[in-house]
Amino acid sequence: MNNDRDERNARTYRVTGINLRSKPSGEADRMMTILTKEAGLIRVIAPSARKQKSSLSGRSSLFVVNDLLIARGKSMDKITQADSLESFPKLALDIRKLTASQYLAELALQQAQSDQSQEGLFYLLMEHLHRLQASEPGEILARLTHAIYQLLAIAGVAPQMYRCCLSGEILEPEVGNPVWRVGFSVEAGGAVTLAALAAWRSEQQGEPSEDDREIASGAVTRVAERAVRLYGAKPTSRPIQLGAIQMTLMQQLSGKELPYLDPETLPQGMNPDMAWRSIERLLRSCAHYHFDRPIRSATLVDQLF
Repeated sequence: MNNDRDERNARTYRVTGINLRSKPSGEADRMMTILTKEAGLIRVIAPSARKQKSSLSGRSSLFVVNDLLIARGKSMDKITQADSLESFPKLALDIRKLTASQYLAELALQQAQSDQSQEGLFYLLMEHLHRLQASEPGEILARLTHAIYQLLAIAGVAPQMYRCCLSGEILEPEVGNPVWRVGFSVEAGGAVTLAALAAWRSEQQGEPSEDDREIASGAVTRVAERAVRLYGAKPTSRPIQLGAIQMTLMQQLSGKELPYLDPETLPQGMNPDMAWRSIERLLRSCAHYHFDRPIRSATLVDQLF
């Protein structure tokens, strides 16, 4: 116990962290937001980091991983020593990879805790940044979508896709059946059968609405055909439907490896980018709903992909 008290009262402490955000401070300093393994999310000053000859200049760049010695301060702690361990230089060479990485950084910032270990989140983010950096051009959106799901999962808010969130019924997509559909509701927590979704909404509203009648009749628009609502104080989306291929992909996103998407199995008029984009938007709406903050990088993702 005495050792713990001594550590808290120490004038300096050492952590390993990845730079996720920075902004100018004073004449030449930078204010850094860093995700660390040992202490979670910290905000510190990097003295003179904006000076070209400063040893902290390159070490304060985005996505650089450092071993840091930090001095406690009255208002903000300060970096006194930084030894670079790793960086991701190839992300900056591709605007789509860089944007996808910034998207993941925002998502990590939304869920990271301070003053406690965030080792799992730290290593998960590192793993997916490595994968993005090594991605072929056609894989970037798929890699981003996989990473988003896994970051939501480690936060405990990933959508449930194997069972109906309302009835508990096991959901098995009928690949090859072009008319197979399952509902998806952010509010309910993920996938739901159409019958359970219509019944649930009827209970909430007191009587069937036009949306409920569309759900029950199977007339709800597929997610790939229109955007999910992304803005509002507490964003919710009109219930939508997923086809068997989209449902299968979402069920496999919990695995370590990126799910394989066979273009030959997609419905007529849908290509792989459309399928991955539709799933990314669903996961984005889940993140916005649970963290109650939009992801700014998502606007550029929509433009680039």
